[in-house]
Amino acid sequence: MSQSIITNSTDSTVITVGTDSTVGTPNAASASPASSACPSGQQVETADVVVVGAGPAGSAIAAYLAMAGLDVLLLEKTAFPREKVCGDGLTPRAVRELITLGIPTPADDGWIKNHGLRIIGGNIRLELPWPDLASFPPYGLVRTRQDFDDILAKHAVKHGARLRECTNVTDPVLDERTGAIIGVRAKAMDAEGRDAGAPPLQFNAPLIVAADGNSSRLSMSMNRPKRDDRPMGVAVRTYFTSPRHDDDYLESWLELWSKDEQGRRVLLPGYGWIFGVGDGTSNVGLGILNTSAAFGKVDYKDVLKRWVDTMPAEWTFNDETMTGPVRGAALPMGFNRQPHYDKGLLLVGDAGGMVNPFNGEGIAYAMESGRLAAEVIAQAFARQSDAGREKVLQSYPRVMKDALGGYYTLGRGFAKMIGNPEIMRLAVKYGLPRTTMMKFLLKIMANLAEPHGGDAGDRLIHALSKMAPAA
Repeated sequence: MSQSIITNSTDSTVITVGTDSTVGTPNAASASPASSACPSGQQVETADVVVVGAGPAGSAIAAYLAMAGLDVLLLEKTAFPREKVCGDGLTPRAVRELITLGIPTPADDGWIKNHGLRIIGGNIRLELPWPDLASFPPYGLVRTRQDFDDILAKHAVKHGARLRECTNVTDPVLDERTGAIIGVRAKAMDAEGRDAGAPPLQFNAPLIVAADGNSSRLSMSMNRPKRDDRPMGVAVRTYFTSPRHDDDYLESWLELWSKDEQGRRVLLPGYGWIFGVGDGTSNVGLGILNTSAAFGKVDYKDVLKRWVDTMPAEWTFNDETMTGPVRGAALPMGFNRQPHYDKGLLLVGDAGGMVNPFNGEGIAYAMESGRLAAEVIAQAFARQSDAGREKVLQSYPRVMKDALGGYYTLGRGFAKMIGNPEIMRLAVKYGLPRTTMMKFLLKIMANLAEPHGGDAGDRLIHALSKMAPAA
């Protein structure tokens, strides 16, 4: 019932950090895989596929394409490790993608396992274990994006992708005859995120993948603006040192309360979360939907502070224990940018608005879109003609809609309903006390229904998703 069960936007860069280096061996499928920070030497490079953005979507698709034998260039405007705004919580759906990609997640390497979701609202505290299913692992994970994205990018390099860090893509290179994108121009950045003053760079490929986040400048330059008829969220978060850092449940707050100057309880807008990171800190944040009347009209950082100020002192969520500033990011939901393929540009992750409207989860769908897109691209490059390749690539939007379109349509309706405070109040009052109902809602909101067979709840979720139009 909470928009902020996970709230992890995948591709919103927050700060720029980096190191200085030079580019590795340019181009050629025969060049050895290399990860090279801050390229500044070679001006033109070519590949089979250029992927812009090395967040979860970009690194996943780069890894899969490299495994398929394609020459992949992965461009990242910052240098790893780098921070991004996120709840840092991974549901079993996201964990499944990590397993499929081949990412090991041992506890002794900093991966914090969680067993389910704790929901707080209406004076009720309800713990719901993740469902035990054949298609999904029965646990989630927590990992900060500073580590997570670095791990995924290195995994892509390990399998043959060529990573170019500190490479800020500025505009597309277009075929003058067709208007299709055939490359990108970029500039090398220094460690502070400034233009390094190096010669301009150009990366050419028959296919360009936009994995450059919710703002997706590359998509905008190809006339693919955001759709206003899709939900959008804003999330803010920070970290506190806290004894709650090793909590083995993700925690979602359906109601955020504060007190006014007279000491009276005041209901704040939005939905909150507390995720133990396991390193001595907790990730604490909140999200607000554009279906709420408060969207864009409140100081989100102030709302977070007022909510945190009401928490028990023993949790140590205060100004003295805050380890960094409050940061925010947009959550593009429900396929809010389309088409997902046209004129040589393919969209994955936040660039395609693939955040789940039910819960704000983005990482699972970023990696999933990368996997599905890689399957389409590998089949396309196996064709012997440009026309044959294009025919396969044109199938990608339908692949994504078949996978998630109906479910996202349901999520858009859900997001609209919970934007009404009265509906949310009734849902908390009458829904939370019913554990069976809440277990079903956990399944639908986290998209954890068995794809084949399963119980009556799983079959109902699939039936509803199939009936909903995949717009």
